[in-house]
Amino acid sequence: MGNNFLRLCVLKVTQQSEKHLEKILNVDEFVKRVFSVIHSNDPVARAITLRMLGSMASIIPERKNAHHSIRQSLDSHDNVEVEAAIFAAANFSAQSKDFAAGICNKISEMIQGLATPVDLKLKLIPILQHMHHDASLASSSRQLLQQLVTSYPSTKMVIVTLHTFTLLAASSLVDIPKQIQLLLQYLKNDPRKAVKRLAIQDLKLLANKTPHTWSRENIQALCESALHTPYDSLKLGMLSVLSTLSGTIAIKQYFSTAPGTAATTVRSLDLVKLAQECCYHTNRGIAAHAVRIMTNISTSCQEKELLPLEQDAVCSLEALLLLCSQDDSPGAQATLKITLTCMVKLVKCRPHLSQLVVESLLTQLHVAQDAARILMCHCLAAIAMQLPVLADGMLGDLMDLYKLIGQAATDKKQELLVSLATVIFVSSQKALSPEIKTVIKQQLENASNGWTAYRIARQASRMGNHDMARELYQSLLTQVASEHFYFWLNSLKEFSHAEQCLTGLQEDNYSSALSCIAEALKSYYKGIASLTAASTPLNPLSFQCGFVKLRIDLLQAFSQLICTCNSLKTSPPPAIATTIAMTSGNDLQRCGRISNQMKHSMEEFRNLATRYGDLYQSSFDADSATLRNVELQQQSCLLISHAIEALILDPESVSFQEYSSNGTAHVESEYERRMMSVFNHVLEEVESLNRKYAPVSYLASNSFKCIFCRERFQKLTTLYICGGQETEEYTHTACLCDAVIALLKVPLSFQRYFFQKLQSTSIKLALSPSPRNPTEPIAVQNNQQLALKVEGVVQHGSKPGLFRKIQSVCLNVSSVLQSKSGQDYKIPIDNMANEMEQRVEPHNDYFSTQFLLNFVILGTHNITVESSVIDSNGIVWKTGPKTTILVKSLEDPYSQQVRLQQQQGQPPSQQQQQRTAYSRF
Repeated sequence: MGNNFLRLCVLKVTQQSEKHLEKILNVDEFVKRVFSVIHSNDPVARAITLRMLGSMASIIPERKNAHHSIRQSLDSHDNVEVEAAIFAAANFSAQSKDFAAGICNKISEMIQGLATPVDLKLKLIPILQHMHHDASLASSSRQLLQQLVTSYPSTKMVIVTLHTFTLLAASSLVDIPKQIQLLLQYLKNDPRKAVKRLAIQDLKLLANKTPHTWSRENIQALCESALHTPYDSLKLGMLSVLSTLSGTIAIKQYFSTAPGTAATTVRSLDLVKLAQECCYHTNRGIAAHAVRIMTNISTSCQEKELLPLEQDAVCSLEALLLLCSQDDSPGAQATLKITLTCMVKLVKCRPHLSQLVVESLLTQLHVAQDAARILMCHCLAAIAMQLPVLADGMLGDLMDLYKLIGQAATDKKQELLVSLATVIFVSSQKALSPEIKTVIKQQLENASNGWTAYRIARQASRMGNHDMARELYQSLLTQVASEHFYFWLNSLKEFSHAEQCLTGLQEDNYSSALSCIAEALKSYYKGIASLTAASTPLNPLSFQCGFVKLRIDLLQAFSQLICTCNSLKTSPPPAIATTIAMTSGNDLQRCGRISNQMKHSMEEFRNLATRYGDLYQSSFDADSATLRNVELQQQSCLLISHAIEALILDPESVSFQEYSSNGTAHVESEYERRMMSVFNHVLEEVESLNRKYAPVSYLASNSFKCIFCRERFQKLTTLYICGGQETEEYTHTACLCDAVIALLKVPLSFQRYFFQKLQSTSIKLALSPSPRNPTEPIAVQNNQQLALKVEGVVQHGSKPGLFRKIQSVCLNVSSVLQSKSGQDYKIPIDNMANEMEQRVEPHNDYFSTQFLLNFVILGTHNITVESSVIDSNGIVWKTGPKTTILVKSLEDPYSQQVRLQQQQGQPPSQQQQQRTAYSRF
């Protein structure tokens, strides 16, 4: 027995532990201890019990005794108990369809009853928002709410009823257009500001959730209300709804009427007129929403009469930029972010307006506050990434501003240094001039700290300016106090130096290319050693090590391919190549050893592509730019593999598009733009050579059928070595070498995930039964099955679901026989191996499932449980972890005794036969 204070404490703990309720092993026992208090004579104790049951509704949604108790308590004369019953009814209605259907009539009677106080009705009405389990239940609840809105016109009742109305419609997806019309009717006709605010709030909810259900008439009515309202607060709310709708399909429906009709013109002008009236409003919020509407109309609609709106949008954006860049208040900064976002979107969809936008940004950049300058630099970087043509025109103004930054070492100044340096790196495109390097170094020496210098170096590595990055990393080596940080910076310096070595590659100079690759590999090997030393158990740097190792293997494969192509010049096929080909039945042997070398190179590049794919699948927390970078590396490997197959081995090879994944329609970075340009150029060269010449294998097949042809080939080889005309074979190999050099000349981009992990997701697994000692196996008899329970918890960092969210967890269980004991018996193949897979959806980041495993073969088995996650798009990510346990399969005593008697020639006794469980079937 306990008192109500202790019961209240238990209730608070249960409510705070809502995410962990599913981990209760014996739910029946837990409910039994709680439910016994419901029969108490103390109404407060019963109320606490009801709230306890309501808090546990997620794990006991169909408990009929709990349903009955809640229904009984709704008729209680104690207000505390009734309120607790309402709380429990709301929670159970959300979880249980049967309870919602059964309690709906009871709630309706209480709401419509004259004996029910108004304040109690206000608490009962929100329960109806959970009556969305089927269409008939939702329809009956909607009819009741419609009656309540008409019968009880008081402000509180209308607000509660309308909001419940909206939540019910949004959950059931039934009668949403009717609900929009009802809210617009109250917004237009009801004079109470509280009701109008509630209508705007609910309209915003429906605009976010179901924009496709908004008709032209709905948007027109909202525009008319916004045009005629005298209150800025209400106008701000209505413009917020319209700005949300303008970024969705609703805006296209609004302008999609048949041209030439008078009604279409009036509707089209109302929204435009509202945006033009409000874009210069004294209230910054109203002006920001109006500008967003104008921007979305300009970028979404193609009507010719809306073309002047583009100029109006640019002018209003410039006015807002001028207003907000001089103010450091949070409201001004929020409006400035909206303005800059609209600028980037407008420039992206209307490139002919980019010059005006960039000029206004550069002009305002000199006089703006530091906080606004940082945001404006981000906007300029985004524009320069989309339109590289504008980048050169920015450099002069940016360098002038970089020189004028004050000596104060404030946080804003440091952030501004990083932002300006980023824009300069983006604007420089290929390489930084010595003047720019000098200015950046001087400013870093005068007004920056080590962290700012590191951030600028990191941006230089992301933009491919490895020369600048290497110098900055070198200067930071002596400014860190941790040994791990020193090795991390040293590895980054070596990687930057390695990529800098590849910038000296020249076309048609293959010996120089080999030396540059060798020098880069030397630095990469030094860097990977330092990177391994920088890793810790808490920060293993697995992605970084995997990415760098793949880069090293890719450079080695490129070097080997160039050497193989050069070997055709110095080592032509032998005289017996044709005989070897005829003997082996492989025509490629006519080419000599180059055929095997090319096959090996092609397989190596395909293997590298597979490894890049594995790295991609293991990077669940990576941002999209990093994943796209890994994808481009994979495509480069597939490109070279395709070129080898098409030019040297087989002309009927599969096209490159079948190997690569689908590319994005819009290029997001300069690195991607240059890589795609190289891909297209190489593919065009390969197709051109395939049209002009046959593959090398075919040329060799036709060239070495007679000794005369062999002598001619040797003569051509001599001519080539002495500077004579290039042969067809060398044209093919030269195309491969040029493709390698073209890929290597694009500076590698080390993306954000290499330096920074914004999203962190990990899974912890727990297996039961588990041994006391990890090296000790679990004993199982071979005639029994092991029930392996797998539990797991999904752990998140500070920003869960930033890039992608976990939809379900895929668990794969497999067993391998490590050591066999006893004699071999004839056992069905199906019983020899365990290979199972289950998909589980985590609830509150917790999941559990069970596997039944057979161990018929006597001996020690190694069970491996590996987890992978599936995101909301259905993509599988191999995140791990992988857990193993040992199981020892033992022979059951009865079978062992029977086997021994059979070996001794004695039949088993009748008593022993009756003791086995199988004798009963």
